Amino acid sequence: MSSIHIPEICGAMLLPDCTLFPHGGLPLHVFEPRYRQMLEETLADSCFFAVACLTGKETENPAECTAPVGTVGLVRASREMDDGSSNLLLHGVIRVRFTEWVDDAPYPKARISPIPAVFEPESQSESAIESLREAAESATRQLPDDVRSTVMEMSKQIDDPAILADVICQQFLHQPEERQQMLETESVAARIAWLCRELAS
Repeated sequence: MSSIHIPEICGAMLLPDCTLFPHGGLPLHVFEPRYRQMLEETLADSCFFAVACLTGKETENPAECTAPVGTVGLVRASREMDDGSSNLLLHGVIRVRFTEWVDDAPYPKARISPIPAVFEPESQSESAIESLREAAESATRQLPDDVRSTVMEMSKQIDDPAILADVICQQFLHQPEERQQMLETESVAARIAWLCRELAS
């Protein structure tokens, strides 16, 4: 993460019932003129823009209608279509807090503050990872063997509790309210405890 420079101000796509987690992927179809311009400028610059979840009907002031925490993503692939729209894959990089909405572009734009993901206490990180893996195994018991084995193999390759928690959130949580709640929970330990309870049940 230290080698990636996150811009202080970036464009933001405001989407209803949509939460992107760090290390997750989000396919998008960009067709609105304002977001087409945002994508064009993003690709010419840092390739980063944020996803913000709408909390109600969109208004002229994003601060009134969006959740305070979103995710900055990196455009991994983008293909422009004949009609000017684009299909792209956004890869989540880091949680951010929207500290100020900047009104200098036809698309939403915000000053952002990164929210680091640090598991504390570090001495308990291995037990936290093991608890998450066990919870994921429990949650996949009713799934086909190939799906279950893929999920478990993926979890074994991740040795960072914060990353594993976000990957599991991206894959297993489907309710918009729960997804946004987990995105806004800054404590990695609290996220893991909540996930273990939910997956076990």
